[in-house]
Amino acid sequence: MATSVQRRWTVEDVAEYLGVPVKTLYKWRCHNYGPAGVRVGKHLRYDPEDVVAWFNAQKSAS
Repeated sequence: MATSVQRRWTVEDVAEYLGVPVKTLYKWRCHNYGPAGVRVGKHLRYDPEDVVAWFNAQKSAS
């Protein structure tokens, strides 16, 4: 069983992709909004596929 391991995105990576400030991502996280992030120790990481899927869902919801 082969799995593809891809680099997880940092908060800065997600902010750049979505075109929003880093502070906005943290605010969204406090309000259970935005793409799901996972804590790895003290660091927050995002699965790029989840971020893209969340973004595409926003387009169809509007």
